Amino acid sequence: MDLILCHTTADFDSLGAAVGLTRLLPGSKIVLSGGSHPPVRDFLALHRDEYQLMERRSVNPDEIRSLIVVDTQQRDRIGKAAEWLELPHIKKIIIYDHHQEQLGDIPATEINISPVGATTTLIVEQLQKQHISLTAAEATVMALGIHVDTGSLTFDYTTPRDALALAWLMQQGASLSVVSQYVDPGLSPQLQQLLKVSLEKIQHIYIRGNKIAWVNLKTDNFVPGLSSLASQLVELTEIDALLLFNEYALAEGESRLTVIGRSQIQGIHLNELFQPLGGGGHSQAASLNLRGVNSQEILNQLLEGIKATIPYPPITRDLMSSPVRTIRPETTIAEAQRTLLRYGHSGLCVADAQGQLLGIISRRDLDIALHHGFSHAPVKGYMTVNMRTITPETTLPEIESVMVTYDIGRLPVLENGQLVGIVTRTDVLRQLHQEQQRGRGKEEQSGGGGQKNIKSPTLEELHSRLAPQLWQLLTKASQEAEKRGWHLYLVGGAVRDLLLAEEASGTLLIKDIDLVVDGFHKTAEVGAGVELAKALQQLYPTARLEIHGAFQTAALLWHKDPELDSLWVDIATARTEFYPYPAANPEVEASSIRQDLYRRDFTINAMALRLTPPRAGELLDFFGGLLDLQAKQIRVLHANSFIEDPTRIYRGVRFAMRLGFHLEPQTEEYIRYAITSGVYDRTTRENSKTPALQTRLKTELKHILEAPYWKPALQLLGDLGALQCIHPTLKIDEELLGQLRLLERCLRRFDSQQTLIHWQMRLEALIAHLAAEYRGHVAKNLQLPEDSINRLYCIAQHQQKVNKNISSLEAEGGVDEVRPSQIEQLLRQYDVPMLILIAVQSSRGVRRKIWQYLTVWRNIQPILNGNDLRKLGYKPGPQYRQMLDDLLAATLDGVVCNRDEAEEFLAKHYPQL
Repeated sequence: MDLILCHTTADFDSLGAAVGLTRLLPGSKIVLSGGSHPPVRDFLALHRDEYQLMERRSVNPDEIRSLIVVDTQQRDRIGKAAEWLELPHIKKIIIYDHHQEQLGDIPATEINISPVGATTTLIVEQLQKQHISLTAAEATVMALGIHVDTGSLTFDYTTPRDALALAWLMQQGASLSVVSQYVDPGLSPQLQQLLKVSLEKIQHIYIRGNKIAWVNLKTDNFVPGLSSLASQLVELTEIDALLLFNEYALAEGESRLTVIGRSQIQGIHLNELFQPLGGGGHSQAASLNLRGVNSQEILNQLLEGIKATIPYPPITRDLMSSPVRTIRPETTIAEAQRTLLRYGHSGLCVADAQGQLLGIISRRDLDIALHHGFSHAPVKGYMTVNMRTITPETTLPEIESVMVTYDIGRLPVLENGQLVGIVTRTDVLRQLHQEQQRGRGKEEQSGGGGQKNIKSPTLEELHSRLAPQLWQLLTKASQEAEKRGWHLYLVGGAVRDLLLAEEASGTLLIKDIDLVVDGFHKTAEVGAGVELAKALQQLYPTARLEIHGAFQTAALLWHKDPELDSLWVDIATARTEFYPYPAANPEVEASSIRQDLYRRDFTINAMALRLTPPRAGELLDFFGGLLDLQAKQIRVLHANSFIEDPTRIYRGVRFAMRLGFHLEPQTEEYIRYAITSGVYDRTTRENSKTPALQTRLKTELKHILEAPYWKPALQLLGDLGALQCIHPTLKIDEELLGQLRLLERCLRRFDSQQTLIHWQMRLEALIAHLAAEYRGHVAKNLQLPEDSINRLYCIAQHQQKVNKNISSLEAEGGVDEVRPSQIEQLLRQYDVPMLILIAVQSSRGVRRKIWQYLTVWRNIQPILNGNDLRKLGYKPGPQYRQMLDDLLAATLDGVVCNRDEAEEFLAKHYPQL
């Protein structure tokens, strides 16, 4: 006999999963281990005969072959049926559950646990794999299981898999009318009376902006359906967390206590809170049963547990942008509009010369004034003066309440009467989205391929993923920042690589680290990053400190350090930037971490990990970087990104190749638009300096051309038309691809020791593919080394000369009659890089001659040298050079093969008097 065990007080999820298993295991029976929820009891009163149910007392233990436990992993949750777990003849005990956080104590031989909203979902997936169909009655009870346990797909821990399973059950004939009847059955008369009592007796406190309530109901007997009462209380009182106590006496005189917990607070896990007391459930809904305990002591214990686990809500200081960009009341409407355009704001604060806040003007106010022709009017006539303000310590819930109550899109932040920041509606929405994402609290399976979603690591996971010495460095940096009242963030590529790390290895030693100090509202100095770098150098005296740039950024560099190897740590103050014209260097100003992330290139590089308390380990992901990592796509932050900085095109291609990602379609469209718009040609004509098309472009080309994926990267750049950033006429074609293949053969054959700079040779080959009149100018524009510039200026005439001379030699004596000495004499005047570039652009015959010269002829030396000439009696002098050259030519041509022949050659051509 195969038995399927539901936990005590069975709910629809355990019953639905059990019913599904009877189809997977034909002949198996369902045993309700001890009672059921009132809606389940009422449902079974009508439908019991449609399912393979069996009373526990009817089971003969000797006939049990296997046990399958659903919706729990704990033996005390299956009541007296737990005795069967110890039967010696039972060889198979299987668990199906979705409570990942539970610590199981059932001696299972097989465990099936997955982070879905309902255990029934796991069974549906098995039925689908085996192509097993259901009756309408079976599909209905299983649909009830998913509906009830996921709140009809609205609970935070619901996954796409639950929705797909529910859709399949509907296809199998699940009755929606029956589902709707039992999903919300309403309260019984007894529960309605208890609801009235609860509303009178309920008490609450506020913990970090969250309303925590509790009520203790004393009854004569056990009351079924208390979970429905708890849910109703939460809805009616708008509380964030509830503890519903029910005390009643047992027959033997001992008291019993049932506790039902409900929570809507992200970060609280009721199942973990209840577990030490023997309870269990989900993070948002859990319960426990105790005997002979003091209810007040249990309440105090649970309240302390909630207080300890409620996360500190973000405060204004964490959300605000600072410093605030202000304008004077005399500023004209037109000037204010230009300021908004430059910084991408939706409104501006108006302040006097002393920094006192006078009012706010929105983009809408400015648009209306401009529409009516008041571009030269001062903003003081249009600004809003009756403002709501907040302090740096205002919590996120309070900020949200003010914005909703008064329909305000931006709130100035005042500290001691001074304007220190501003919080916008967008800041709040992004933070709420962040909180929601973090609140999911577990890795879910994606809907399609079973691949795990990438999630933000906890502080402990972050610690385990990094090499210990690197973690120690970040810890010291955060401590130094905290001393000064600053926030410190790990940003950019290091965050991306940590998130992509497949498992905690403890050995990840990232070579390039970017740290951002966000503390401008706490200090009047822009150079916070420099100050932090200096403090760190005191702790790491072997590191070299570099301070650079008008913005006072700093870098700490280690070289072959025994622990940190060659580590580079950049430290900067949070900043925003503005491009005065396309391809220029950006103008930067101190700002907040949000604006610092917004100025970055792609979403996957625009995430930050907070290193300082109170929310150390928090991931800032305002632009969907995690989702793009999951989708393996490169997505740009805003539409004008490539117009402002064309090097981002090359960075996007580089990241796509390096990570095995693809360019998001809209991003690819932005790239093509920027290139075809002609903006780069126009800005080059209008501006003498365009760093993004000069030195910064060369840096990106270097990164690509020295990487192992340089060939596909170049082809993608060519497909996008992005090589036009180097020169408008540069395109990838078969001729260029062939030349690049030849170049690689030459570099492998003639420079195995890599004495040449290979990425630079590849770039020279690209430039050499241009028309002769453009080559030197492009090389100079990219600020290549002087020898490269000269080579590209001269390659056309040298190539012409080499081709012409070889053709002449072949015409004079025939292709096979050209002597090696003639080729050697022609080519010796050129260095190897020049000869390689000439070879890849020449015909096969010329290329063969250059190849022979580089592989054979240039390595042949005269059989005799200057010392030998002196011993033979020749007087030293300028003739030595000519004698040795002639001797080399004779050697190359096979006229001279040994020393005797060499001496005879000299005696014949240079007789001594």
